[in-house]
Amino acid sequence: MSVAETKTEKLDGWNRPPTIEPGGEGELLEIAMGPHHPSTHGVFRMDVALDGERVMRLKPVFGYLHRNHEKIAEGAAYLASMPYTDRLDYFCSLSNNWAYALAVEKLVAQAVPERAQYIRVILAELTRIQNHASSIGFLIQEMGASGTPLMYAFREREKILDLFESLTGSRMMCNYMRFGGCRVDVSAAWLDAARKEVAGLPPFVDEFEALLTSNEILMARCQGVGVLKPDLAVNASVTGPLLRASGVNYDIRKVDHYGIYDRFKFRVPLGDHGDVYDRYMVRVLEMRESIRILEQALKDIPAGPIMDPKAKIRGFRPKPGEAYGRVEAPKGELGFYLISDGSPNPYRYRVRPPSLINLTILEDMCLGHNVADVVLIFGSVDIVLGEVDR
Repeated sequence: MSVAETKTEKLDGWNRPPTIEPGGEGELLEIAMGPHHPSTHGVFRMDVALDGERVMRLKPVFGYLHRNHEKIAEGAAYLASMPYTDRLDYFCSLSNNWAYALAVEKLVAQAVPERAQYIRVILAELTRIQNHASSIGFLIQEMGASGTPLMYAFREREKILDLFESLTGSRMMCNYMRFGGCRVDVSAAWLDAARKEVAGLPPFVDEFEALLTSNEILMARCQGVGVLKPDLAVNASVTGPLLRASGVNYDIRKVDHYGIYDRFKFRVPLGDHGDVYDRYMVRVLEMRESIRILEQALKDIPAGPIMDPKAKIRGFRPKPGEAYGRVEAPKGELGFYLISDGSPNPYRYRVRPPSLINLTILEDMCLGHNVADVVLIFGSVDIVLGEVDR
């Protein structure tokens, strides 16, 4: 009797295959891959059913890192939740700050000065570059390569984090955005350092591509692996590079024109096949487009205040209402949904995390592939468990 014709029992929300005597037709091996050490993508497990080395079923298992972020925020003042957003995707705290600030600003119709808008764009695109470079480095390492690509990525990431630290006082937990602007202004020296760093980024991306893009091992391991069809990606609410690698032209910077993104010329890279290789290439091309945005923003940044003088810091009590603010974070659409009842803290606070949403189609991409490909496919999704579990 084939596995498809055999009854299964439901256990812990997963249809587990029945026990089959050794040597029986369709015998499956169940293994738990993980939980992994926090220094990788986070504490994460995959329960996999294998026919030989072929993946027949896969269930992502998470929850090891749950911190009750959303419920804590409902008992805290609005501004008190800004540092908590740093801990979502801890690679991209400044993008997290912006998404939350945008939601609150929509809730109270808060204006943001021109200079602050430029600073937000500059920090968000620097964040995108260091995230994508690190993601590619981790992907190559998970392929079994040496740590060279990851060290190349971290070399550039360190320079960007130095900029973040000199401006915000922290390398990763920046707590920088405020409702109506930014916490501190950038100095002329900081802008000069940022321009110098951006000028050195194209050679870095060229070096990265020379090392990887035409590498025959990378192409053999990634092309045709983990294909995500456009219709499934759309139906599963997948966003970010994962969606665009499947050929779907959707970028919130172009759709919403939040901040001042409508002032910058940049393209939205798209893939043709939706496989692991396309997800790698889309991230490389997005780094190049972020460099274009940074060059324009650093050239045109105006003088002026960084906080709206009408913005309230103390006694902040939004009128009853609701708002949803979202940004094109490096991993996809990061959104915050807020309901105000007129009190100093949100009545409801909800995060729309791209890492969690994008993880829901992991099984679909892995079915039929060898177990060695599962780690590659998982790495190409690019998640951080701080955002998945919250």
